Amino acid sequence: MTTACEVVRTTVDVVTRDGTADAYLARPDGEGPYPGVLLYVNALGIRPHIKSVADRIAAAGYVVLMPNLFYRHGRAPVFELPEFVDFGRQPELFERVGPVLDSLTSELAMRDAEAYLERLSGFPEVAAGPVGITGYCLGARLALLTAGRYPERVAAAAGFHGGSLATDAEDSPHLVAHRVTAELYFGHADQDPSLPAEEIDRLEKALSASGVRHLTEVYEGAARGYTLADTSSYDASSDERHWSALFALLDRTFGPDVARRATVR
Repeated sequence: MTTACEVVRTTVDVVTRDGTADAYLARPDGEGPYPGVLLYVNALGIRPHIKSVADRIAAAGYVVLMPNLFYRHGRAPVFELPEFVDFGRQPELFERVGPVLDSLTSELAMRDAEAYLERLSGFPEVAAGPVGITGYCLGARLALLTAGRYPERVAAAAGFHGGSLATDAEDSPHLVAHRVTAELYFGHADQDPSLPAEEIDRLEKALSASGVRHLTEVYEGAARGYTLADTSSYDASSDERHWSALFALLDRTFGPDVARRATVR
């Protein structure tokens, strides 16, 4: 059973090659050192729900950095969002989100990733060594790309309800598999048209062929966004399954006594 600790929350800045990204930082209330976790948000950006995700990870004994991926368009929140997003009834929202999302190319995202990893590792509360990553929707794609671009800095990476992970594009994330040294976990949504069965198979073959330690699972009946409690795609049972898988991965990577250490002052 995971032991929760008190969480300290703040906003920090990350200097990148293209400007300054604001970021949400959640950490245990103690001196540490604690393992670091980079959290990649989905296309809706930083908002109260996703902050609660970072808080839950921090409460288990990790320092969590969640950057505003769209900082080139302003500080978070980049989008004005309703408290509850109904994907089927709010098409106008994606008319605003789409162009911003499309502007974040893989190359730009990986240029930023270097700065995010450097900033996370530089906090005095963060333990030396590689960090973990968890990503949601868009963030799952970035988690895999980051693990491949910066293998020496990433010990474990998880992606949940990600799309376009193994396409025919020349920058498809699955093409970095041969560079990955981290252990990976993917929780796919089987009701996600952006990740058809053939792409799941292509990703699995790429990871296996490269000898990557990994586990991929398909969550039956789950839509893309199943962890997002502030949207119509949310599925409580799949969300809890995601938490179990994520903490199991982090436990295997950093040790199951992280939360116990976090409670020691």
